[in-house]
Formats: sequence, C-alpha cells, structure tokens
Amino acid sequence: MSLKKDIQAGIIHAVETVRQTNPMAGSVTNTVTINFVANAQLAVGGSAAMVYLPDEAESLAQAGGAAYINLGTLAPVYEKTLPAMAKMLSDSGKPWVLDPVAIGIGDLRTRLLLAFKPYKPSIIRGNASEIIALAGLWGLAGGTGTSNVRGVDSQDPVSAAKDAAVALAGWTGGAVAVSGKQDLITNGSVIAFCHGGSHFMEKITGSGCSLGGVMAVYATAASGFIAALTGAAVYNLAGCRAAEKTDGPASFQVHFLDELYKAKPKEIADNPFDIEEI
Repeated sequence: MSLKKDIQAGIIHAVETVRQTNPMAGSVTNTVTINFVANAQLAVGGSAAMVYLPDEAESLAQAGGAAYINLGTLAPVYEKTLPAMAKMLSDSGKPWVLDPVAIGIGDLRTRLLLAFKPYKPSIIRGNASEIIALAGLWGLAGGTGTSNVRGVDSQDPVSAAKDAAVALAGWTGGAVAVSGKQDLITNGSVIAFCHGGSHFMEKITGSGCSLGGVMAVYATAASGFIAALTGAAVYNLAGCRAAEKTDGPASFQVHFLDELYKAKPKEIADNPFDIEEI
C-alpha cells in the first residue's frame, strides 16, 4: 500500500472513531470565537467544553481525550491557567493543540509561548506568519526574531513557513499545520499539501480557531499528523460544498457547519492532497 493510501486509511479511521466514541476535547480558547469552536467540534462528532480558570483547566485536561489551547484573547488569569493545563497534558501524555494566535503582541503572550516549548504540543496550528514567528521564538530553523503578524492575519505565504513548520514538528515530535489558500501539514518527515476551502473562510471569524478545536477532537483518535490532516481535509471539503450553496459569509457559516456534520469518512479522505517526503 502506498503512503497516500495509508494516510487516507488513517483519516477514515480517525473520522469513524470520533463519530463512534464522541470524545471530549476541552478548550481554553479565543473568546471571540468560542461558540464557533464548540459548534464545529460537535459537528464532526466530538464533545466540547470551554473553561478559563486554572483548576478547571487542569480538571479538563485530565477528563478529556485531548485539549486545545488558543491564545487569541488573553486575560491575566491565563498566566496561571495555560501553563498549568499544558503541564498537566504533557505529564499525562494527552495530545493537545496549540494555536499561537497573534504571536508577538505583548509580553504575556510571549512568556506563555516560551513556557509551552518544553511541553511539546501534539499539533501546532497557525497561519504562516505565526508559525515562522513561533519557530523564531523557540530558536528553531526557519524562524525569525520578529513577528510579521498583523492582528490575527498572516503577512507571509504558506510556502514561506515550510522550513519553520518542519523544524517545529521535529522539535515536538508531533505535527504542524499551516493554514492558508493551500494548507501545509507536516510531521517533520512528510509534508501534505491539502486543497479546497473557500474565500468565505476569510470573511468569517473563527475559521482557524475552530479548525484547531476540530484537530484536537481528531487527536483523540489518531497521531498528530493524521489528526491535523483530517481536520484540514474536512474543512476544505466542507468549505467547498458550503460555498456552492451561498453567496454571502453569514449563510456560508451556517452551511459550513452543516457540511462538517454531513461529510462522510471516505469523502474526507478523498479530499485532494499531495504528499512530499522530506
């Protein structure tokens, strides 16, 4: 069996397992997009739970099959909450997803991201500028010393983050997903380029945040690489299908959640992607 066929089989297994087991992947996430994150996790077959207090985050890390940490909107309490949750996940061997949203804005965000390095997230998901900046902050190849992020938007093409993504995956032993017009997912030895989606994804808030939450759901049932690619594939598939049914971003979001729910395992695995071995 070819590598691509093996990966597709892994995607099908991840999707089927999630829908059969309804795993919980709790989150400490962006307050702007918390509702969309939860609804997307539910749509793909997972269970959602959102908290922000330190003791609750540790409890959620213990109770769930995986977790999602998103730095989109920070409050002072997060200086205790997020490292405590990441440590609990690392100590217990639970998979977790890190979204380094808006890296480079403020000292607290920088301190938190530095604190996460030894806890080695299973999946790092971000846009190209965020991935490049995180590799730089962690002193890894492909990174830069300054962030080129504008708010939550990337100023770099996905291709520019290839070396940084490979270096980050090599450090964590997990996977890195770079979101953009063409998604790049790597485990440090293989790169997948996932196609599809819609321009409407740029017109609604939470496309990337909710994708991180969905990847966490799939991480309960698969390796970081398969979980990240499965999340990207179902998003690209649902985005294409939703865009065919609407001509505006508000109705697109509604159709998008429907298409996440309706997507079949083989359809997700068959969503176009290319493989490059490093």
